[in-house]
Amino acid sequence: MSAPVGGGDATTGAGDARETVIRLADVHKGFAGKRVLQGLDLTVRRGESFVMIGASGSGKSVTLKLVVGLLQPDRGEVWVGQERVDGAPSRTLRQVRGRVGFLFQSSALINWLTVAENVALPLAEHSGLPRQEIERRVDEHLEVVHMLGSKQQMPSELSGGQKRRVALARVLAARPSVILYDEPTAGLDPVMTARIAELIRTVQRDLGVTSILVTHDLSCAFEAGDRIAMIDGGRVVHEDETEGFRRTENPVVRNFLSGGRAAVRGSTP
Repeated sequence: MSAPVGGGDATTGAGDARETVIRLADVHKGFAGKRVLQGLDLTVRRGESFVMIGASGSGKSVTLKLVVGLLQPDRGEVWVGQERVDGAPSRTLRQVRGRVGFLFQSSALINWLTVAENVALPLAEHSGLPRQEIERRVDEHLEVVHMLGSKQQMPSELSGGQKRRVALARVLAARPSVILYDEPTAGLDPVMTARIAELIRTVQRDLGVTSILVTHDLSCAFEAGDRIAMIDGGRVVHEDETEGFRRTENPVVRNFLSGGRAAVRGSTP
């Protein structure tokens, strides 16, 4: 077994020795005989915004689900902080999920609850906080995502971008140290895409949250990412800071980027 995450050997960028908070080592995963991840190695540092791009079916969303134990790898190791997630008992998974928020592509709001009730739900069920404190947190985080004025609305009254913002407020209310974003701008227009990317940056900067973002939207990737990794053939084929990634001559990356937004839209498994 490899050493747990969190040591000084986590440095991967010039002059950057921030602690590693997520690590996947030689991870393999397949479904119904189809291999999706084939030796994936990935490291995410505390406080950064890390973006994964790649073609549909390349395993980006699968990777997020492995981080929180929603899926188990066929082989390899998955670490969150000092906790090894793969094969972990349910108690460990609960602790990990308490620190890692997951923003689903669908937003996953409950249709019969108001905006405020949706944001309050995980706190009411799991935090043990008094009602007044829950209400205070709900208002605080709806304000962060600029949705406080919609707290009594129903999900059916919201646009797609508004639903994503409410879902993010719900994640933030639990005060995670890491947030996983699964296609947060899918189906949104360019204006709302830019707002969501800016919001991801604001959350990272103001709240010190580590972000891991899966997206097909290159404008969102470049706006929201400190580092970008491209997954192809079940593994990372290129990884660099955002500006370096833009300029790389890696032929796989250049081919992907030259396809433009129309060529890379879709959904990962």
